[in-house]
Amino acid sequence: MQSWEVLPGVPLRSAGDLTVQFISLGIADFRTAARYVHHLPYGRNSDRSDFTLVLRERRGTCSTKHALLARLASEQDIPIVLTLGIYEMDHRNTPGVGSVLEKYRLSYIPEAHCYLTYEGGRIDVTRSGVEPVEPIDRFLYEETITPEQIGEYKVELHQRFLRNWVSRGAPTGDRSWEEIWKIREECIAALSQ
Repeated sequence: MQSWEVLPGVPLRSAGDLTVQFISLGIADFRTAARYVHHLPYGRNSDRSDFTLVLRERRGTCSTKHALLARLASEQDIPIVLTLGIYEMDHRNTPGVGSVLEKYRLSYIPEAHCYLTYEGGRIDVTRSGVEPVEPIDRFLYEETITPEQIGEYKVELHQRFLRNWVSRGAPTGDRSWEEIWKIREECIAALSQ
């Protein structure tokens, strides 16, 4: 994963609602918009599918922050896409989840993660600059999605993946996918602390 610094410094031109909101914050180019979003705290928004709340609530998750930037890129005709990937979340690549995984004697849980794809590279504005973090460089699944798919679609895809993972004999300690989902939610809550 690369940081927001590799994104293009294309000047923002009036093109849509999000562009107007970024310009009103004194942000003049796309890279600066990505840096701004990067510096906002990590936290779920009041509506996990409404990426525009990132600017109003001054926080966001990998889904809402990257969907916001993907929509801004679309308004600016910058060839950046929103990507959904599933990786093996553990204490090395996601600091803060180790105690939860240890409590349930799990080495990892497949986690859905959103990021941007630009010129063949993966860009993550939520993780860049966080040390020490082992990079997420291996994905079990990836697909391009639209910003509108960060809500119900992302959750359904993630749950379907977990159902298949458990049914193939994953190392879950005989837990159902629903139990794994609850443990995953506990991991996500630990990240917001």
